[in-house]
Amino acid sequence: MTPRHGAPSTPPLAPTNPQSPIPNPVLPTGCLHVVATPIGHLDDLSPRALKTLAEADLICAEDTRHTQQLLAAKGLKRPLLALHEHNESAQVEAVLARLRAGEQIALVSDAGTPLISDPGFRLVCAARAAGLKVSPVPGPCAAIAALSVAGLPSDRFAFEGFLPAKSGARRERLQSLLGEPRTLVFYESSHRILECLDDAAAVFGEARRAVIARELTKLFETVLDGPLPQLVELLRADPNQQRGEFVLMIEGAPEDSDAALREGQRIFAVLREHLPASKAAKLAAELSGAPRKALYAVVSDG
Repeated sequence: MTPRHGAPSTPPLAPTNPQSPIPNPVLPTGCLHVVATPIGHLDDLSPRALKTLAEADLICAEDTRHTQQLLAAKGLKRPLLALHEHNESAQVEAVLARLRAGEQIALVSDAGTPLISDPGFRLVCAARAAGLKVSPVPGPCAAIAALSVAGLPSDRFAFEGFLPAKSGARRERLQSLLGEPRTLVFYESSHRILECLDDAAAVFGEARRAVIARELTKLFETVLDGPLPQLVELLRADPNQQRGEFVLMIEGAPEDSDAALREGQRIFAVLREHLPASKAAKLAAELSGAPRKALYAVVSDG
């Protein structure tokens, strides 16, 4: 029926379909916040990191006692869950369940940026594989802080974390890095720093320059540089310089043909003990970039 003039028309009702699916409710979005914390000076905790920790439903901490001290210093009290190398695999599913439920969870290590020679790798991988949000809250990192004051080339560097604890394995790892042209960055503990420097001096030789950054941002912060044998003697003469947490940086090998040839000759000498000379020279050339003929000539000259 046509409505009378001036009377409001009533819009037709939308057809209903009993088979139409009911829209799913919007679920809360959880997030794993990877939060960098101070490596020494508490004022290095950023305002954003402080806010993230204050609002977190849960903080996954490498050592809950250490993190509790940081929170107390900032006037915070939040639920903590221990997550370290010995239990991380067992804790992952429980943390993922809380993220799926929409919780905001912070991941912290004892100092610096998580996952950089610290726990958290399994959790971050699992969260990303599950399609959950993982967000960085950047801040302190001992390796980067050390590089910034070392005076060594920092446009290209290779972070190697902690070297093996035993001297034989440590020297083998260092030997594999002898021809690396990038600045090498290592973490080391107080009870192994002197042995580590001894091994580095034996492998890299007397001329290779290095820098030791100790106790960065703390009261007894020290940055020492010089040839590796000189650093060995400096630390051996002063036990105080053997205390604390260390970043060791070693300058890279020269990027020139002579360096490539020396590295090729070193590799060739090792391979020749197990392979025919021609094959050893071919492999050494591929690994070092040195001319194969120059390496094979060692056999003729010998």
